[in-house]
Formats: sequence, structure tokens, C-alpha cells
Amino acid sequence: MPGGALATLEAVLMVADEPIPAVRLASVLALPVVDVEALLAELAAEYRGERGGRPRGFELRPVADGWRIYSAPAYADVVGRFVVDGQTARLTQAALETLAVVAYRQPVTRGQVSAVRGVNVDGVVRTLTARGLVAEVGTEPTTGAVLYGTTGYFLERMGVSSLDELPPLAPYLPDIDALDGVDQAIGETR
Repeated sequence: MPGGALATLEAVLMVADEPIPAVRLASVLALPVVDVEALLAELAAEYRGERGGRPRGFELRPVADGWRIYSAPAYADVVGRFVVDGQTARLTQAALETLAVVAYRQPVTRGQVSAVRGVNVDGVVRTLTARGLVAEVGTEPTTGAVLYGTTGYFLERMGVSSLDELPPLAPYLPDIDALDGVDQAIGETR
């Protein structure tokens, strides 16, 4: 291929709408994973201007167990104005609060989230699920209630690789054990 493995890797990354694991890229390029990881690191350094060229307006970075091209943080204001110009799809305060409870206490049931927030969260959880930020991750063994957790898309939107990178908020939320029995009291089932 013209430009070799680096150009081929760039071509694949340019069309990706979500982070792509190095293993998947290695499979597509028919190269060993270790070689693809080295190529990714080389591209990331090149885009930052570390290979003698100019820094680019975009960067390649690992996020949510994969790699993806993003606009460089230095241009966030300009890119933000371009993307948001006239169209806002922000989450409501209720959705943000619910998402925070799910992110910090997952896996968690709707009843447990409701107990933390003090209001019914059924509609909000449906919205967050529809937007791909949370998903069903199983069922509570004793009650059969659906358990929710955040998704890879949530990690991507937050710009983190794992939940461990979220700021420390968990100490301010009630312990999940304190919410045992909430689902039976509410009568929540699948």
C-alpha cells in the first residue's frame, strides 16, 4: 500500500467513530499487535510534533481501551464553537446526577439510583440508555432487578480510559450496601 503501514493505519483511524483496540487494528492490518502498538505510538508522537514536524490540530490518543483521533485540546474553543453552533444536545441536571450515581456506584439498579437521588429515575435511565451512556449489565440475583453500568461510549465522551480516572466523588455518595432492600421496597423487577 502507498505510504506503508503508517498510512494504512491512519486511513482506518480516520473513519473510526469510536476508539479501536490495538488488537483489532492488528487484525485488520495483518500485523502483530506489538508492531501496531509501536506504530500508534509513532503516529501519536508525530502528530504532537515530536518527530521534527509541526504539531497538528489533531492528536491520536488511547481512550476507552482503544485508539482514536481527536482534535487537539489547544483548539477546543474553536472546535466547540463549530460543533455546537446552533445545536445543543446537553444532558439535563437530572440526567447528569443519575449518570454520576451510575458511574460511581455501578453496577446499580434503578431503585438504588432513585434512593440516592430521592426521585424516580426510570425516564432518565431510559434517556441515558438511548444515548448509549449506560446499559444493562446484568440482574440483581436476589431481586431480579436490572443492573446498569456505564458504557465505553461514556468513557469516550468523558475522555478517560477507565472509571479509575474519574475525579473522587464516591465518598460523597451513600454506600451501596446501605441501599440493600430498596428494590424489594419499590417492587422493581426486570
